[in-house]
This record gives sequence, structure tokens and C-alpha cells, in this order.
Amino acid sequence: MKAQAAAAPEQQRDPTSALHQSFLFWNDFYWAKIATILSLLSLVGYVWHQPIAGASGGTWLGYTLGTIGALIILWLTWFGYRKRAYDGPGRVQAYLSAHVYLGLSLIIVATLHTGFHFGWDVHTLAYALMLLVIASGLFGIYAYSRYPKLMTENRRGNTMAQMMRRLATLDQETRQVAIRLTDQIATIVAEANQNTRIGGTMLRQLSGRDPKCSTAIAKKALDPLVRQLDARYEADARTLMVLVQQKEDLLGRLRRDIQFKALLDVWLYIHVPITFALIAALLAHVIAVFFYF
Repeated sequence: MKAQAAAAPEQQRDPTSALHQSFLFWNDFYWAKIATILSLLSLVGYVWHQPIAGASGGTWLGYTLGTIGALIILWLTWFGYRKRAYDGPGRVQAYLSAHVYLGLSLIIVATLHTGFHFGWDVHTLAYALMLLVIASGLFGIYAYSRYPKLMTENRRGNTMAQMMRRLATLDQETRQVAIRLTDQIATIVAEANQNTRIGGTMLRQLSGRDPKCSTAIAKKALDPLVRQLDARYEADARTLMVLVQQKEDLLGRLRRDIQFKALLDVWLYIHVPITFALIAALLAHVIAVFFYF
């Protein structure tokens, strides 16, 4: 009972990771078994089938495997388009599981369809694009199994909105303490607050850092200045440096949170366009086969 009670809050904190695990293991690896059977049947058929001219996409087995592969690609693409319309987590998990394992089976099915004949043509282009789509999908699985958990740990029980409110509070507190010290210190703090940047370009978001962080620069500038203050300013100077350090730490967490979110999103910017390119190349491949050969 204690183990179950401890597991429940963890699942609440990390629902995306729980969904990831559930769709990979859905229904006792049902779709993994289907994909394995499909791959094995393809391999057996390829070994058994010995055409006189050698294996190729132009044999009856090649056409069969090509048709199966094309139908899987079209279905997976349709699922990606329609997945938001599926009701209930059970259906989503089932279709996600099929999406992953049938997608992986394409590596075997499509490769055997080619008969290991590759060249500088639209047929090989379609095959290469398929591999890129699968590779980007695998990164998506990795991202959704890793980054949601890291986001939860990084936020330490807070939401993004709460962290932003805390940042605004720290700006106000540092400004109030700084004006009780020297004008130079107050100016440095005010400029650091005004120039604080979070997010930015996609590369900046993916890096999770700001090499020109105004708070980090201000902290270095403030350190020698507060050491030169009279003893009567010691308490305020110590408070200011603690607040600046807290702000720098919070900015680091905010930037890491944005980094994790960007890593969750960036694979889609690769996966989706390449998928459409794959569909176009697949259509060209089919047209070339049936109308020019």
C-alpha cells in the first residue's frame, strides 16, 4: 500500500512520462508482436523467394512488400494528423504503440522491398526520407521519456507562471535594497533588471543559456563594490547579493525549462516536414514504377 501511495503522486507529477511508458507497453506489447511477426514474415518471404533476375522491387514479392510499406506509411501519416480526434487515453495509447512499432517494422519491410538496390533516383530518395522520418520519431520517443521528468525536477513543484512571478518579485526586492546603497549599485541593479532576457531564438532556447546574462554580469560588477561599502551597509549588501544569486539561479531554471520545452518541440519541426516530403517522394516512386517501368 505504501508503494502504491508513493507511486501515485509521482505519476501525477509526470503524466507525459507515464503515457510514454503505457503506449510502449500497451496491451502486453501487442503492436510490438504484430510488427515482429510482419518483419519475420517479410524476412522469410525474402529468403524463400529466389527470382531468376534477383530480388528487386519489381517482383511479386517486391510489389507486395512495397504495397504493405506504402499502406503503413499512409496510415501512420493519417494517425499523426488525426490523433487529437481520438477519444480517451486508451485509444491514443493503442494508436501511439502501433505508430511506433509499425514504423520500426518499415525498416525491414521497405529494405527488403528494394532488394538492396539503391541509386541516385526518386526510389532511393523515398527510402532515405523514410529512414529520416523514423529516426526523428525515435528521437521524439526519447524526448518524451526524458524531458518531462527533467522539467518536473527543474521546476521543484512550481509552475512556469509561479517562477515568473518569483522573478518579478526578486527584481522588485533587489531594486528596493539597491537604492539604500550607492547610486552606482542601484544603476547596475536597475540595468540588470531591465535587460533580463529569457527565451529568444530557437538556438538560444535549445542551449538553455544566455552568455550575456545581465544578472550574471551584474553580480560580477557588484561583488567588488559591496566589499568597499562601510560597515553600516553590511546587512543590506549581504541581502542584495543573496537576492542577486537567487535571481541568477532562478533564471538558470527558467532557461532550462524553456530548453526542455524546445527539445520536446524541435523534433516535430523536422519530423512533420520530412513526413510530407516522404509522401511526395512515395507518390513519385509509385507513379514512376507503374507508368514508366
